[in-house]
Amino acid sequence: MSDEIPICSAKGCRADAVWVLAWNNPKIHTPERRKTWLACEEHREHLSQFLGVRGFLKDVVLLAEWTAP
Repeated sequence: MSDEIPICSAKGCRADAVWVLAWNNPKIHTPERRKTWLACEEHREHLSQFLGVRGFLKDVVLLAEWTAP
């Protein structure tokens, strides 16, 4: 188990991650595959919208509650 604190995936952000954004690009991933981005409170909505507009966003879950499928 790593002791590193997960950080936000937003470009240039070094804040602690609070959210997991699970996504999938149906053109290149199988339907059950989930890629993840991490987000701080400030960037959760922006990253969710970025993925959502493309139809990639599948789920947004608190990092503390996330269990990979």
